[in-house]
Amino acid sequence: MEKLKSTLPNMLLSLTLISAIAGAILAGVYMLTEEPIAASKAATLQNAVRAVVPEFNNNPIEEAFVAATSDGDSLKIYPAKQDGELVGAAVESNTQKGFSGEIKVIVGFDADGKLYNYSVLQHAETPGLGSKMQDWFRTEGTQRNVLGRNLSEGPLMVTKDGGLVDAITAATISSRAFLDAINRAYSAYSGTDMITGATDKSQKEGGTNNE
Repeated sequence: MEKLKSTLPNMLLSLTLISAIAGAILAGVYMLTEEPIAASKAATLQNAVRAVVPEFNNNPIEEAFVAATSDGDSLKIYPAKQDGELVGAAVESNTQKGFSGEIKVIVGFDADGKLYNYSVLQHAETPGLGSKMQDWFRTEGTQRNVLGRNLSEGPLMVTKDGGLVDAITAATISSRAFLDAINRAYSAYSGTDMITGATDKSQKEGGTNNE
């Protein structure tokens, strides 16, 4: 077979063929991995929901809906049901008030609206200080513990701001931000009927204001 001459048209042809082959390979790899990646993400989210709400047997991911917060933002809510009866809900929340930027959490409430559990999904807070939020606010027998608190009685605040929650030592900003994400989650949770995701107009117009 005669070797192609090193001319500009031949070089462009070779590059085009190489690009086309590489593109086809990448497309094939994407098609092969797209479904497993999606399944993995769904399983991770399902596990995150399961960790913060009471036991359920529905599929909260399929029944998820978006609800508005009192500050005009919107958060995704995953209703947890046992044999069709609502037992709680998980809310993906966030705040931009962290010491080092955004903090993302998933917050679980029981059917009575009490804080059931939480998990920190993402943060960039200072290691050894703000990073303690994952465990600090669930320490039993202390004023730092937020689990079981009923936010209908008012938003969570650190003691320095007149609240009832002990802040992380030397990390008050991170603590305030974490509680802000929790309060925003409750704002979205309490503002819907939790069945259809419809806004609870009575609350929005004349009900409890947690701000």
